[in-house]
Amino acid sequence: MNDFISMNLSRETKRVLEDMGFERPTPIQDMAIPSLMNGNNVIGQAQTGTGKTLAYSIPAVEKITSDKEPQVLILCPTRELAIQVSKVFDDLLKYRKGINSVAIYGGQRIDFQIRAIKRGSQIIVGTPGRIMDHMRRKTLNFKNVKMLVLDEADEMLNMGFIDDIKTILEKLPNEKQSALFSATMPRSILNLSEQFQKEREFLRVPNQRLTVENVKQTYFKVKESDKTTLLSRILVMKNPNSAMVFCNTKKKVDELISSLKSIGFQADAIHGDIKQTSRDRVMNDFRNKHTKILVATDVAARGIDVENVEMVFNYDLPQYHEYYVHRIGRTGRMGKKGYAYTFVTEREIGKLQIIQRYAKIKIEKSKIPSLKDVQSARAKALSKSVIDVIKEGNLEKYEAVVEMMTENNYSSLQIAAALLKMVSKASELDNPILKKKIDQNFKGLRKVKSFNFTKSKNGRRKRSRTFNRRTHA
Repeated sequence: MNDFISMNLSRETKRVLEDMGFERPTPIQDMAIPSLMNGNNVIGQAQTGTGKTLAYSIPAVEKITSDKEPQVLILCPTRELAIQVSKVFDDLLKYRKGINSVAIYGGQRIDFQIRAIKRGSQIIVGTPGRIMDHMRRKTLNFKNVKMLVLDEADEMLNMGFIDDIKTILEKLPNEKQSALFSATMPRSILNLSEQFQKEREFLRVPNQRLTVENVKQTYFKVKESDKTTLLSRILVMKNPNSAMVFCNTKKKVDELISSLKSIGFQADAIHGDIKQTSRDRVMNDFRNKHTKILVATDVAARGIDVENVEMVFNYDLPQYHEYYVHRIGRTGRMGKKGYAYTFVTEREIGKLQIIQRYAKIKIEKSKIPSLKDVQSARAKALSKSVIDVIKEGNLEKYEAVVEMMTENNYSSLQIAAALLKMVSKASELDNPILKKKIDQNFKGLRKVKSFNFTKSKNGRRKRSRTFNRRTHA
């Protein structure tokens, strides 16, 4: 493997990479950067988190001139990824005067984007829909584009952008360099590549062990109707500073957020229907730990980079094997311990086994925690907190208050117990609505008789028996 110093890069780029602390390229960078620098068309396969963005952004920056016109076009599936890629370009352009990048995506005022384009942006990073909008307005002219990149191409096809991509490709010069990067390589991706890449070099980073070693992975076999209760119990037991919960649909995200908020949790949602201003607020709150729990869909979470995520929950088993890897890669970073919990229904056990074979891992089954387990865990956590405070010392003024209270014939034990009760009341466990929720057990569903009255044809009231399914309390 080369290092960046030995690559044929400009002094400005090498200086930026040194500032960023990058010494050696990742495997996909080691393959893609020299190939793209030589002018080759590239189709690259590597999983998320392997450094694909630098693999194409470094060659792109090296090829740009100071002419005030779009010269590089990067297409991304989501706003978040477009913003993230644009920030990488901003970093790489630190020591280059007169070279600019702009992120073009829906949810932001289009007049801001038009002004940025008119000021002169050589690098355009955007989502297909908003790029098409600018093309219709004739605010983007791609006649001088010399390099095209499709990032997360599999996601763009999954999201139905294929027609938009083809329309955009028709407006680009025939003589241009192209690169397509994708975590997976289905037939549809290869077909797309064959349509717009004349000669191409196929680069592939083989999947080895796809999950980080310091993430503890467990799964729970649970009924669909009991997932929220199980999630509540684990959150109360573990009390994480930050947790990401993944659902497969926007509807499920909205339903879960409504349930979590109703029982007292600090939680927020992010998915494709949420406006950009709200997404920015949600992400800032989550990064700053003002919100502890973020519920998201896979597509909306693409491009989101948050450090120190303590736990990841697969509320729904992911639809694709790769998504499991993407999800749990959010935790256990920078050498820290992470936890990944997966909720699996009876019919999904086989699918879980396929994921384990794909990722070359073993996901341990865990027992569903009882209410007693929850209470015991919270008591231990509270006990540890009290002992930590005792070890810190500087309790003299508080000891004086306790001594004053003992003069009123209250024992130290009673006073300590009362103080602990006060502390407990401020915790999630004593939230009355939450306590009712986590009190539910997992013994299954029973049929409860009820009677409805309807009118028969002769007008008399007729009693009919129905069965409602309810969870044991």
